[in-house]
Amino acid sequence: MTLRVKNNLGLHARAAARLVRLATTFESSILLRRAGNDLSVDARSILGLLQLAAAYGVEVTISAEGADEEQAIAAVEEMFLDGFGEM
Repeated sequence: MTLRVKNNLGLHARAAARLVRLATTFESSILLRRAGNDLSVDARSILGLLQLAAAYGVEVTISAEGADEEQAIAAVEEMFLDGFGEM
């Protein structure tokens, strides 16, 4: 699934920390990849998420693998659509 970063500050430290907290609630591994980049990062790694340098408007592809992958993807999608609670 591909989502666009909607909050003005992008995937900065506070937003990344919220995403890490969310990702740790799932058994599945969740990976994010910035569009046009081969780098995939674990959503449980704040440093990895910051490496994406996902500013406002950047597209990010999300994938998950595991027992609760559908719920994990839906929760991450909701967080992106909500602008990480900053909109």
